[in-house]
Amino acid sequence: MFEAELVTDKTGVPDPFCRERPPLLVVISGPSGVGKDSVVQRMKERGFPFHFVVTATDRPPRPHEVHGEDYYFYTTAEFHQMIDDGQMLEHAVVYGQLKGIPKAHVRQALESGHDVVMRLDVQGAATIQRLIPGAITIFLVAESEEELMARLRERRTESEEALRRRVETARAEMDLVCNFDYVVLNGSGALDGAVDDVAAIMCAEHCRTVPRRIEL
Repeated sequence: MFEAELVTDKTGVPDPFCRERPPLLVVISGPSGVGKDSVVQRMKERGFPFHFVVTATDRPPRPHEVHGEDYYFYTTAEFHQMIDDGQMLEHAVVYGQLKGIPKAHVRQALESGHDVVMRLDVQGAATIQRLIPGAITIFLVAESEEELMARLRERRTESEEALRRRVETARAEMDLVCNFDYVVLNGSGALDGAVDDVAAIMCAEHCRTVPRRIEL
């Protein structure tokens, strides 16, 4: 069971002078093609102090993807065994592929003392919201549907029919944006601007009068 605890003084009243700032749990989500991977990668390149929880999947790696850095790549049988053993915090079938977050990875991340960032599809983000109400959810968007389609085509990993299915799913997912805490525009050629917005959100959350504390 997950609980969000407040930093308080001995009377139970939130203490504004308490220097302890427990780590945040930040979920970066949004439709396929909005640049979730790109935002997280740029955050790493700019030296942001956070612990990234790597998603597990049963799909084969794309060119240049590294096991344990981009995703944990498992066979379908291995993934189902992890589910059966209760090792997954959340999991779902996304475009015919299994994706999920191993519980042990989240525990290790929270114990690091750094802010924790997850990159999840919209289904996964909804699950985390249900399990961990104190998680901060950020919904990334592109400037237009046409731009989203162009980004998906640039990946050259799917057929035209598969691309259309992804865009149709993205339209439905856009209707869920109001369920998220924040929305960030990841515009074409403006990746650093999107990263700046994510950083500003995290900074503001650390300045809350009643800090969040997430425990697993």
